[in-house]
Amino acid sequence: MDPFIRIKNLSKAYETKHGTVQALVDVTFDIHAGEIFSLLGANGAGKTTLSSILATLHPPTGGTVCVNGKSIYDDIYTFRRMLGFCPQRQNLDMFLSVQENLEFAGRYFLLDKDTIQKRVAHLLGQLELERYAHFSIHALSGGTKQRVLIARALMHEPRFVILDEPTVGLDPDIRRKLWELIKHLKSMGITVLLTTHYLDEADYLSDRICVLHKGRIVLIESVHSLKSTRGKEKLEDIFLDIMKEQEE
Repeated sequence: MDPFIRIKNLSKAYETKHGTVQALVDVTFDIHAGEIFSLLGANGAGKTTLSSILATLHPPTGGTVCVNGKSIYDDIYTFRRMLGFCPQRQNLDMFLSVQENLEFAGRYFLLDKDTIQKRVAHLLGQLELERYAHFSIHALSGGTKQRVLIARALMHEPRFVILDEPTVGLDPDIRRKLWELIKHLKSMGITVLLTTHYLDEADYLSDRICVLHKGRIVLIESVHSLKSTRGKEKLEDIFLDIMKEQEE
């Protein structure tokens, strides 16, 4: 079966006053429909750069991204209509209420008025946000803002969702609730790309993980297979071993 998304020889270079920085180097892998695929790596490994390219926020220096065998750059607007993106940094509109932020997202994707009203009502209920519908974004806790970000990403019923550090800085109980939501997205057949620093999160959620180090792929493997081959129960211990191997 052909992959849903195929990343081929992707590279990204930045010019700085100190010279050229290679953020990604010849990155190639596939993402299958309906899986949770996690990007892991230390700070500066290239995780956010890669997720930003897949979110079409930045162009690659080289290589391409294909969906169902066709480059997204041949018709980037069609790809964006099937994409939901939850960024690492909160970027909700502070001048709008929770409900208005969701309604605006619906208009952005050209949904009709009735569909917007139904989607807003559904997502407010699904993410337990009804009581906050008319709250200002300023009045929300970090965990509630994160739920609004995810709701906004789901407004147009995307087939592919990118979650860049979705639970960073949140309380353990809120993190667990968001984990169950991410599992629910998978059960609905939505493909999820997850970027996270939390190894317990990747362990619990991931079908497969991709470990990046200095812009290059170290390994891509299922969590179950990795635990079996490495003979360890915790993904965190395996990840630390892999990072140590890269520094040797």
